[in-house]
Amino acid sequence: MRILSAEETTALLPYAALAESIAQVLADHAQGLVTAPERLVVPLPGGATLLLMPAADPSITVTKLVTVHPAQQPSVRAEVWVMRTATGERLALLDGGVVTARRTAAVSLLAAQTLAPLPAGPLLIMGAGTQGRSHLEAFQVGLGTDKVYVYSRSFEHAEALASYARQRRMLAQAIRDLEPALNEVSLIVCATTSSTPVLLRAPSSAFIAAVGAYRPDMAEVAPEVVRQARLYVDTLEGARSEAGDLLQAGVDWDEVQPLAAALHQPKPASGVVLFKSVGHALWDLAAARLAVKSLGIR
Repeated sequence: MRILSAEETTALLPYAALAESIAQVLADHAQGLVTAPERLVVPLPGGATLLLMPAADPSITVTKLVTVHPAQQPSVRAEVWVMRTATGERLALLDGGVVTARRTAAVSLLAAQTLAPLPAGPLLIMGAGTQGRSHLEAFQVGLGTDKVYVYSRSFEHAEALASYARQRRMLAQAIRDLEPALNEVSLIVCATTSSTPVLLRAPSSAFIAAVGAYRPDMAEVAPEVVRQARLYVDTLEGARSEAGDLLQAGVDWDEVQPLAAALHQPKPASGVVLFKSVGHALWDLAAARLAVKSLGIR
């Protein structure tokens, strides 16, 4: 069995190839070739939580194990086990934090490639943490994004991510005021841990990826923005129970489409498109598929 470090896991999961792997997993899932039950949530003493996220196809089976201990540092630890479906043989152990960061950004990239009315425009990233960084990387690689504004509660953190973007030869600026950027950008990534809306309005034509709020009581995007947008989600089952941005806006779920359906539809020509992602074991399976292939494991 191969035990991969964070650096080794990163090298196995380039964003463009990972987005393609996610699209293939969605196609296989539609044909009944992939199984991915709802994740299991196990409460632990002291307010901690254990999460188990399994998925399987005819070749490999994966389970991501996540522990969340709010009082610890780091508070979240995760691994992705990869097994051979036919025998149960353990093939690899991937760094779970890296898998989560990169597959989440790759899902947003696939959605932007599919749905963004103006995919070549400037990018606004709200939140300067791990997801902000991974989305910056993914959009640069997959969309050719070369200009980015970074907004965060901590201007120091925003400037650190903007500096990283400049090292990647992007035009990047940390900002304290959202309004000027909202008049220019056509791509927005909301990747904060805020429980109340931080995106209060949207440009007239823009793609918004909302990935930070992960509980029904959290919402990064104001209800007014949600109600004016065309709505898409990574999976309907996850969004219905966890997408606080949509739940708090009281959306009509008949008007919300999963990413799998969007892949086969014409791209919106204009307007506001909101893609809400809450995560799913399918994306971990897509990452594991790519990693196993890169490692040459058969």
